[in-house]
Amino acid sequence: MKQIAALSFFVLIAFSSCKKDVLLTDSAAKLNFSTDSVLFDTVFTTVGSTTKTFKIHNLHSQPLNISKVYLATGSNSQFRMNVDGVSGTLLNDIQIPGGDSLFVFVQVTVNPTHANAPLLIRDSIIFETNGNTQHVMLTAIGQDVYLHKPDHFPINGLPPFSIIQCNSTWLNDKPHLIFGYAVVDEGCTLRMQAGTHVYLNNKAVLWVYHGGTLIVDGLHGSEVTFQGARLEADYKDVPGQWGKIWLSSGSINNVINWAVIKNGSIGVQADTLGASSNPTLRISNTIIKNMSAAAIYGQGSFIRGNNCVFANCGQYAAALTIGGKYSFLQCTFADYWTGKPRTTPLLNLNNYYVDINGVTQVRNLDSAYFGNCILYGDLTDEVGLDTFAIAGVFNYKFDYCLLKTALNTGSSLHFNSVIANQDPMFADQSINNYQLTAGSVNAIDKGNPVIFIGTDLNNKPRPNPNTSYPDLGAYEFY
Repeated sequence: MKQIAALSFFVLIAFSSCKKDVLLTDSAAKLNFSTDSVLFDTVFTTVGSTTKTFKIHNLHSQPLNISKVYLATGSNSQFRMNVDGVSGTLLNDIQIPGGDSLFVFVQVTVNPTHANAPLLIRDSIIFETNGNTQHVMLTAIGQDVYLHKPDHFPINGLPPFSIIQCNSTWLNDKPHLIFGYAVVDEGCTLRMQAGTHVYLNNKAVLWVYHGGTLIVDGLHGSEVTFQGARLEADYKDVPGQWGKIWLSSGSINNVINWAVIKNGSIGVQADTLGASSNPTLRISNTIIKNMSAAAIYGQGSFIRGNNCVFANCGQYAAALTIGGKYSFLQCTFADYWTGKPRTTPLLNLNNYYVDINGVTQVRNLDSAYFGNCILYGDLTDEVGLDTFAIAGVFNYKFDYCLLKTALNTGSSLHFNSVIANQDPMFADQSINNYQLTAGSVNAIDKGNPVIFIGTDLNNKPRPNPNTSYPDLGAYEFY
């Protein structure tokens, strides 16, 4: 009897186990999805999107067979799908074990329409199971672009590049997308209309070559924007997504006015001045922020900056190196970097470099002038003076400035009417809002009325009509 009972028990277990492996064909048994819709943010034409995922769940104890999975628009779809490692527009007989799930991966590539306005692309993935039809909606916003993609592939160490049409103007009717290096060639000028949006892919560079010129013609409320090509919400404030704007040695008469430059490695790099006595770069009414290395990087250059914000960088808000000439009026330099702890001051002044033979080469820092500026961050000392002690000129002056520094500011040669180590009380540095508040008593009305710029970064009159003295930094408090 005991042997019969034991045999019956094992038969029962085996039967139960086999039952679990039997496909569930009841029409009441449906799939469950982690989402009912997949949305892609703006996707540029001809450029594939990021990959989105969702899960198919089988909440039943027995396996289910998905008889068909397909894109509603079939082979004409601009979307691509992969289900459990298998790609295609139509897939058959995909089984999900009981209590298990599968991943679905979706991408989209938007076909060019030569239309300037964004377009809405829709499709759906259809699932047929036990006579039931279920679907997950797919939606993408597509945008046609002016595409600047390498067509030169040198073998001499230079990166792949494209040459921008000489003496051209980039229009603002649709975005410009840069891959690789886009080059403004010698003797050529690139002008950008107000409201132009420039997107740069990973490591992409806008390179103004020797003898070339860049003119960024923004307006208040219609700024020219430079940023990374990833438009998903998760990348909104991520630094290091692209390379830099590079004004290489010998580029001339570059102007950037009313621009927002964000989320790259270096905002603007301006190299050695060359023979010209004019500034390599005049930059005004511009915000450069969220750079993994530096907002503005000068190498023996001549830069004039007015009414700008240089902020939130992994190394320097401003690195002014290998000598040169620099002047900044009514600018805010701020650094409260939240990534890997920053060990370098937001401002670095330097007058030498070490050549490939290990020999120190001195380049005079003819002048580095800061008037009515704020230079503040979360380090104890935000002003770095890197001077070659043996020889060379090293001239700098902070005139009516608010500084975070460990330097002795008593020297009249380098400091005049300086307020040291008093918090400017920015509106909210955690979101890069460096406007002044009612609590900004160390910056309000503390500027020199002789050297101010007539409007602030909000395009409001400076000084405030209620006072005769301008505030420090790029914003006037109202």
